[in-house]
Amino acid sequence: MKIPKSLLVDPEKSTVYGTFAVAISIWAFSYSYLFGQILILAYYAVWLPLIMVDYRRLLRHASSAWLPLAFAIYVCLSVFWSDAPGITLRTAIQYCSHIACAYIAARTVSVRTLTIGSLIGIFLVLLYSLMVGGYSYDGLDGTYNFVGAFSSKNQIGFVASLGIYFCVVLLTFLKRGRISLFLTAPVLVLSAYLLVISHSATSMASVPAVLALVALLAMAKKLSLRYRRVIFLVGACGLVAVTAVAFAGLLDFVLGVFGKDSTLTGRTYLWEQGWRAAQQAPILGVGYAGYWVQGFAEAERLWNEFYITTRSGFHFHNTYVEALVELGYVGATLISLIIVRTLWGHISALIFRTWQAESVILAGVMVLLFIRSFVEVETLNPYIMGSFLLYYSYFKLVKVPVARPRWTAASLAEPETAKG
Repeated sequence: MKIPKSLLVDPEKSTVYGTFAVAISIWAFSYSYLFGQILILAYYAVWLPLIMVDYRRLLRHASSAWLPLAFAIYVCLSVFWSDAPGITLRTAIQYCSHIACAYIAARTVSVRTLTIGSLIGIFLVLLYSLMVGGYSYDGLDGTYNFVGAFSSKNQIGFVASLGIYFCVVLLTFLKRGRISLFLTAPVLVLSAYLLVISHSATSMASVPAVLALVALLAMAKKLSLRYRRVIFLVGACGLVAVTAVAFAGLLDFVLGVFGKDSTLTGRTYLWEQGWRAAQQAPILGVGYAGYWVQGFAEAERLWNEFYITTRSGFHFHNTYVEALVELGYVGATLISLIIVRTLWGHISALIFRTWQAESVILAGVMVLLFIRSFVEVETLNPYIMGSFLLYYSYFKLVKVPVARPRWTAASLAEPETAKG
């Protein structure tokens, strides 16, 4: 039995395989630390073989990936000045292959398929965590928080927030009617429930902001390009004003609603420590993944201060501080450019070009990642959902035209399968 290539690599026809691949990826991102390398191998197995199916599609307009490619090369080069070259080399290879998988996904999977596959994967991940029912004690604020099968309340909070987000955009832009509502309702209810009991302030605060933005972008569909630009300008000015008011005193009130104080449960102290560490090697950093290494004095000190008994899986809770420490100003600039370029790319597509639901969905994803980038590190590591969604969204900025087969007399007599 010969399977047409289009069922695997054509975004318009690969719904079944793409949904399966995305769901497997979500499971691997969530529980690879729990089930071991078998999930990482499964993640590679659903994406990398697609290169052999149709390499022409994947190489078409590959030059558009120059910014992530430059960052990946820089990450690999950091092995030459890393304080832990062995760890840097291994993690850099993992990160580069992770970017490659996101590139393949962007070329072969539509945003609709990504949404459906994510919902299936998220539902299974959260259901398993509910069955495990794990709780964790936070020594800094003295609370018990639901973590399920995860190691952190912020991790399960992020997955739950994505579950809510993808449910809303699926019902709003991609599927409508009672059947869609019936199928997404369990995911929405489970995600909301686990988000609340996880007490992840970052996730609970970011979801309403992202949904409000998506609603605004959705309403822009009915406006002409001129009025879209006016609304964007007014909205941008309003955002600046709200930010200024927040830092003038409203911030403490908002944080208090979520049970936090102005130190963000020790995050500001971590940022200060990260800034001090970055000054030791400000241009190039200490090497990718070269700071949080067992046996290194500063890492051991911070693990001890924050009660991290596992001495792993910790970071500075700020993407840009983490990048400064590990990769210096060069690396921090590159990852910042990738995030800003992707965010602006999808928002500007709605403001200056034809309105498309796919751009709204990916703009919302990027706003969620952008908000979380100031308090979490979810785009600098391999095998996590944040970095996969970032690079998928970046590579989706370039529309790759579908190659059509050239019909000849021979092919009319015995048509061949169209190449995706």
